[in-house]
Amino acid sequence: IPQLGSGAIYPVPESEISVAPFLIPDHWPRAFGMDTDQGAGFTAAVWAAHDRETGTVYLYDCYKRSRAELAVHVDALKSRGAWIPGVGDAAALIVTAHDAEQLIALYRKAGLDIVLPDKSVEAGIHKVWTLLSTGKMKVFSSMQGWFEEYRLYRRDDKGRIVKVNDNYMDSTKYLVASGIQRAKVKPAPKVTAPIRPVSAWS
Repeated sequence: IPQLGSGAIYPVPESEISVAPFLIPDHWPRAFGMDTDQGAGFTAAVWAAHDRETGTVYLYDCYKRSRAELAVHVDALKSRGAWIPGVGDAAALIVTAHDAEQLIALYRKAGLDIVLPDKSVEAGIHKVWTLLSTGKMKVFSSMQGWFEEYRLYRRDDKGRIVKVNDNYMDSTKYLVASGIQRAKVKPAPKVTAPIRPVSAWS
């Protein structure tokens, strides 16, 4: 098993980025990043909240599942907050950009606020690395699946990214590259005016 410093893409110790889960303040905008393979592969998503006062991004939830219908993924995404906007890539299985847009359009039709992400690989990795190395990205310790991928995310001896079990890492990269700028604050609950009883004498 590769360790940090031995081909690791993000050689930052987990102890420096892991934080105990806490209640996300309603005024922190949120967004998600998704990596989907609508077929035999995995579909994964990572949610983040942005503390604008400190400039810190907190990854607080994640989801990953294989061999499931689109409706199953939609339900999982909506359960975290249907109002949360996101970015999602669908190119793992699909040939053209138009095909990817069509799949993402199915998620939009199902009620999600989602667009295709910025897929600049090295630029996205650099943005994530910058946040991690400067202490501006923290990850809830409850996201064990995310940390499992984080430990294995590496380059081979030729400098190429090892594309195995990296769905959370890709989701995080999309989220940081173009998802955070779409982040929204949780809507205030709608207040319904009480129904005034009608008096026979009024």
